[in-house]
Amino acid sequence: MAIATVNPANGETLKTYDALGAEEIERRLAAAEATFRTYRTTSLAERARLMHRAADLLEQDQDEIGRVMTVEMGKPVKQARAEAAKCAKAMRWYADRAEGLLADEHPDAADAKDSGASRVLVRYRPLGPVLAVMPWNFPLWQVVRFAAPALMAGNVGLLKHASNVPQTALYLEDLFRRAGFPEGCFQTLLIGSGAVEGILRDPRVKAATLTGSEPAGRAVASVAGDEVKKTVLELGGSDPYVVMPSADVERAARTAVTARVQNNGQSCIAAKRFIVHTDVFDTFAEHFAGGMRALKVGDPLDEDTEVGPLSTEQGRTDLEELVEDAVENGATVLCGGERPDGFSDGWYYAPTVLTDITPEMRVHQEETFGPVATLYRAADLEEAITLANDTPFGLSSNVWTRDEAEVERFVRDIEAGGVFFNGMTASHPAFPFGGEKRSGYGRELSEHGIREFCNITTVWHGA
Repeated sequence: MAIATVNPANGETLKTYDALGAEEIERRLAAAEATFRTYRTTSLAERARLMHRAADLLEQDQDEIGRVMTVEMGKPVKQARAEAAKCAKAMRWYADRAEGLLADEHPDAADAKDSGASRVLVRYRPLGPVLAVMPWNFPLWQVVRFAAPALMAGNVGLLKHASNVPQTALYLEDLFRRAGFPEGCFQTLLIGSGAVEGILRDPRVKAATLTGSEPAGRAVASVAGDEVKKTVLELGGSDPYVVMPSADVERAARTAVTARVQNNGQSCIAAKRFIVHTDVFDTFAEHFAGGMRALKVGDPLDEDTEVGPLSTEQGRTDLEELVEDAVENGATVLCGGERPDGFSDGWYYAPTVLTDITPEMRVHQEETFGPVATLYRAADLEEAITLANDTPFGLSSNVWTRDEAEVERFVRDIEAGGVFFNGMTASHPAFPFGGEKRSGYGRELSEHGIREFCNITTVWHGA
């Protein structure tokens, strides 16, 4: 894939970039290693000062970088500005809390004595240069939620961003430079996917994190495993959204619309499979399909647009094929199911709700990365849980119920990295984020995220 900005609203190629050659890649790897040697010794107070400065600059830039993100990948511009603000918030969260999150831990004195020690402590030390392979759908947030904790822990970052968001990728390198981070502390590598393996195998690179597709995650994990290097993977998701009879059904349906079409439906943690108890199914379906049908599809730079284009033409084609396969095999289209009228240019697809889904349909198992929802009827709690878990993914989940016994069952039995009750899944710097099954492993955000790329070191002193 060419490294280029292609406006998904009209298909126009705006800027293209040459991939870095071997000599420049080597220069940047050397810079990362050299910078790490000194940056790792900087105080947490100094790192926090720099991170706060980066947050300030990002807030000042949010209108400009919001527009860049929208032009590069098509998200509504209001959502793009909100993404920039969220990133600044996360930077400040880690700047203010890293010292406590990374403070030395002191095991129980009795255990220390039993080991023959006068004292024992556990220290979190940085690993070194970390390669981040990041996707286009949240081109700032996906990077910052790695970069903020990694840099605060004393690591340095090497970013291989998606090839369709090069301007956002370069902005991030410039942001940390302008904030005063040392040269080489955070570098963007404009490279194709074929160059990733060589960089990951380089002994100067100590670990990797990837957010993206399952095939990409398998490729990076395979290389890292061969090199015995730490990885964190956040891959696909096909999150269930369960509605039980005790729920506020109309509110659940309104929230479901946002949960499905956020970021034009191109979010790993967007709700995708809507599993509704038969007692409230008809009411939910009416309100949900009505809400999806009423969404304004349009130019993502228009302040009133609620759903913009898909990021790539291939992405729309993939989505269309899933819908066509479902319809050919008996699915019912409650709304959408086609390209919207009035958009001869750009990669738009109408907000869509499909029901009468069966296991034979591809859409039952594959992730729908766009504004397409699948709607299931569940006879009871047991069937709802079975349907929720009938996917190879396990990123997050949403459940609407006021029944505390049901709450406990869903917490116990849903196979996912998160369970959100009476609301939609969202990421926050204070809470761990990640999945299970084919959604990946490891955690981002919170204290868990900052410690993923630390050497957890036991320090033992003899009596």
